[in-house]
Amino acid sequence: MSNKQILQAMSGLMAGMFVAILAGTVVANALPRIIADLGASQSSYTWVVTSELLAMTATVPLWGKLADLFNQKLLLQLSLGLFVVGSLVAGFSQDVVTLIISRVIQGIGAGGLTALAQIVMAAVIPPRRLGKYAGIFGAVFAVGTVAGPLIGGVLVDTSWLGWRWCFFIGVPFALAGIVLLQRTLKLPTVRRKVSIDWLGAFLIVAGVCALLIWTSLAGNSFDWASWQTAALVITGVLLLVAAVFVEQRAAEPIIPLDIFRNRTVSLTTLASFFVGVAMFAGTVFLSQYFQISLGKSPTEAGLMSLPMIGGLLVSSTVAGQIISATGKWKIYLVSGSVVMMAGLGLLSTIGADTHFGLLSLYMALMGIGVGMLMQNLVLAAQNDVPAHELGAATSVLSFFRSLGGTIGTSVLGAILANRVASEMSKGLADSGLPTTGGGHSSAVPDMTTLPEPIKQIVEHAYGVATGDLFLIATPFAFLALLSVLFIKEKPLKTTSGMERLAAEEAAVATAVTVPAPRDGADSGVQDAAPGPVGLKKD
Repeated sequence: MSNKQILQAMSGLMAGMFVAILAGTVVANALPRIIADLGASQSSYTWVVTSELLAMTATVPLWGKLADLFNQKLLLQLSLGLFVVGSLVAGFSQDVVTLIISRVIQGIGAGGLTALAQIVMAAVIPPRRLGKYAGIFGAVFAVGTVAGPLIGGVLVDTSWLGWRWCFFIGVPFALAGIVLLQRTLKLPTVRRKVSIDWLGAFLIVAGVCALLIWTSLAGNSFDWASWQTAALVITGVLLLVAAVFVEQRAAEPIIPLDIFRNRTVSLTTLASFFVGVAMFAGTVFLSQYFQISLGKSPTEAGLMSLPMIGGLLVSSTVAGQIISATGKWKIYLVSGSVVMMAGLGLLSTIGADTHFGLLSLYMALMGIGVGMLMQNLVLAAQNDVPAHELGAATSVLSFFRSLGGTIGTSVLGAILANRVASEMSKGLADSGLPTTGGGHSSAVPDMTTLPEPIKQIVEHAYGVATGDLFLIATPFAFLALLSVLFIKEKPLKTTSGMERLAAEEAAVATAVTVPAPRDGADSGVQDAAPGPVGLKKD
């Protein structure tokens, strides 16, 4: 395919990715207002974010497997349709429970977009050229991440619109993506008898959900050391052990376990998990810090995130162009890990009185590191697997990155709530003020209604607690660095996924049609082993 044809085919993909990003970012600056309007708690604040991540995480492997079995364009359009339904339900929500349910629907759609967009890219673009286009997707990611909080902030601050339009705004983009995909993306339809491992899918989803519900509620709704903890952990572990047992015996497993025999896939999967913990867990609460600790409006909070997004935009685009030109990619994984770790470490020093100049530098460093890591981890894995495993490998990486982000958000959300409560209790006690309804309340405060003495205590509490979250996230960036150090750099392939798949299928067809030598014929080999009977067309 020419560059023009690739860009045309990518237009719908980019619209879909923009929608998926917008779903997570447009509500970032609106959430404090949404939670306050609905009268919900800090735990609900975390669940509005976590529910989408949870649904996306749990369904990514299923979407990836379906991509190996059915028409990928149709699956992309289906995922965009689910996003539209979820957005409409969220926009009309009258309580936090309905809002969380709608976020689950959005998350299922986002799971399809997350897995399928990268699978389709690998199918039509050779790895050697993929870096350049991955950089373009990084730019779309950055634009969506910048535009989302800004749009959300403006909508919340506009009295005649309000926070409900944060959900309605993505619907036109999703519909445009469906139309663009229909017009520009041409992919062959695979027609073969399939066997979907529904039992394995259920066990994986149920096991992951049990553990994530535990990490979200522990320390808030019940103690970490309690019978509820034991029940949820044991249930989650047993379900995942059963899933491993089922996946080993399934004809077409949701997560093929033998894919982890590939060293590159195993290490990039580990790194993706740690990047997910560090990135999502560290940044999802920044908007709350800007608005509560620094006293900024939703629009101002959106503008304050520009340094981090600018760093991500520049690093992903530049690194992608250089990788396509040189074919060297490992140095950017290592450098990205180091820079991300430095940014997180510096962000752990922030408080309610941190100067915005320093804060901007710290956020920019973190954005640069993430930009060099995210897409290039996928590139390294896709380059080192057979074409018929592209869907599985890509979805596995997306699954574990989302899993890391979901676990990190849940755990750190609980830590933030407890840390804020303890700091507020301490501040109120030191000031001689009553703590009833103050330090022990789990509700997100409405800063416009607080008297000045209590407002200062709340600002300090959220500043200290947010810095602690980045301190906890920093070791995970170090683990990501250790993982990428052991990845072996291999030359990038120059053929697309569809070309590689055609070659693999042709080789298999040739192997199975070669006639065996007649009995008694001199084949030149005594007691020759049978031909490639273990090969089968995927």
